Amino acid sequence: MHVRTFGRLGWPVSEVGYGLWGMGGWTGSDDAESVAALHRAIELGCTFFDTALAYGDGKSERLLAQVLPAHLDKPLVVATKVPPKNGKWPAKPEYDIADVYPPDHVIAATDTSLRNLGVERIDLQQFHVWTDTWAECDEWMEAVDRLKRAGKVRAFGISVNRWDPTNVIEALRTGLIDSVQVVHNIFDQQPEDSLLPLCQEMGVAIIARVPLDEGSLTGTLTKDTRWPDGDFRNQYFPPARLAEAVDRVDALKDLVPAGMSLPEMALRFILSHPAVSTVIPGMRRLKHVEGNMAAGDGKGLPSGLVDLLRAHRWDRGYVVEK
Repeated sequence: MHVRTFGRLGWPVSEVGYGLWGMGGWTGSDDAESVAALHRAIELGCTFFDTALAYGDGKSERLLAQVLPAHLDKPLVVATKVPPKNGKWPAKPEYDIADVYPPDHVIAATDTSLRNLGVERIDLQQFHVWTDTWAECDEWMEAVDRLKRAGKVRAFGISVNRWDPTNVIEALRTGLIDSVQVVHNIFDQQPEDSLLPLCQEMGVAIIARVPLDEGSLTGTLTKDTRWPDGDFRNQYFPPARLAEAVDRVDALKDLVPAGMSLPEMALRFILSHPAVSTVIPGMRRLKHVEGNMAAGDGKGLPSGLVDLLRAHRWDRGYVVEK
């Protein structure tokens, strides 16, 4: 597993990390298989794990807690997130930060995550929603200061709203935010326009999330795919958008190099950008861990193929978020 530096913090992290949302909040998950997959990822060199208190009401944090004690000899980095107090995704400019991230809520949520994870300190705490209208607000800054001084959190980041990657730039200018988690994949290339270059300049780490577009870039979805009631993917892929996604994925398949899978190409596309610190595919099964970890060998993709893939950018403008 190739290791990258996590921005100005200097932490060495595996370039392929682990996203835990699926095992905490998606249908079709098996807890025993999820735990086995986490162990296997660590055996293969994965050192970065991203979860959130909102994922299954702390379920994915508790699953990760079952795994961490067996690997105390490894330099694992654990990232989680503070949910909005008002329970609304995404954040909107008209929301008062006092209703979303009052200091006592941020601290209480962090304390809950510490208990769920079974650790004394969280490496990276993140705001799970964000709008830059809060950039100069004292509430979140107070929470960051209190948690760091108490030794409960090492660093803070922001998970930026889906398809709105520049809505974090003013917060970065405060110097208090060490990382940005952003949707970045073959279809969603907007972060490359301005966010990634700015973060590279400022030494802010980039965590690339949704690298496989919630499953479309695995190449396994069809126009008839459906999920059980309550599954997030029903919102993300309404029938007309699912059909378009399947057509766009089909158009990519001829570009996949011999001996490489579509998901591997998708991960390598993201890792071909030097600003990316780690990419966090969601994984619940051993076979997915085996396949995704193989992309973390530091090789990326040939520049010519990256250029061809840039033509498949898809500016969608969804509003769903989690």
